[in-house]
Amino acid sequence: MASSAVDASRVLVVDDDPELLQFLQDEFSQQGLDCSSANCGGDALLMLRQESFDLVVLDWTLPDFDGTEICLRLRSSGDTTPVLMLTAHDDLDDRVQALDLGVDDYLTKPFELKELHARVRARLRRGQFASSERAKDSLTLEDLQIDLIEHRVTRGDRELALSQREFDLLAYLVKHNNEVQTRQEILEGVWGKPFVGDPNSLDVYMGYLRKKVEAKGEPQLLHTVRGVGFMARLPQA
Repeated sequence: MASSAVDASRVLVVDDDPELLQFLQDEFSQQGLDCSSANCGGDALLMLRQESFDLVVLDWTLPDFDGTEICLRLRSSGDTTPVLMLTAHDDLDDRVQALDLGVDDYLTKPFELKELHARVRARLRRGQFASSERAKDSLTLEDLQIDLIEHRVTRGDRELALSQREFDLLAYLVKHNNEVQTRQEILEGVWGKPFVGDPNSLDVYMGYLRKKVEAKGEPQLLHTVRGVGFMARLPQA
């Protein structure tokens, strides 16, 4: 039986294999999800423009263009709908490419159905954290301003262009500023509890955030606590 954390969540499944597409749609529907499907990138993008989804489960290889191109088009248009990529590509360069283009999670084929369900549940629970954070007005740290309603981040006069995952990670750290957060606490707080995935994703996204938040000459706000985790705090005098 589906848990209340995912009840009524809307999922779009995109795959050109009709048997797999129908199987996944049936599986997700049995878990209590409102599931729609598309068998090509063009249809998927059209549906994403016309409707709102909580998660896209997306195949890498599609007949018109691949899943990474779909992610690129989504993020370029400002669409932050989370994406779980399903693919036979399993080397490090492929994972980095997918993350760079806006993929939120990554599962290689063949996969265990139990793991797929766990990743979907974790992703949807993480979405609840994002929603609860946006119910507040804003967060501030030094000259860093996070507007949780408008989903805008500024530092001084600069507006920062952040992905959904970057935004949620930054909001989590700033909300707990001056408190050291362990890697596990961050992964479960931002990615979902229990965390399912590659824990090194945290390092990848911290690297992205630092490049955007801390321009040359600006005081450092995001700090590594070696052997423990990370924290956000004001520059020390």
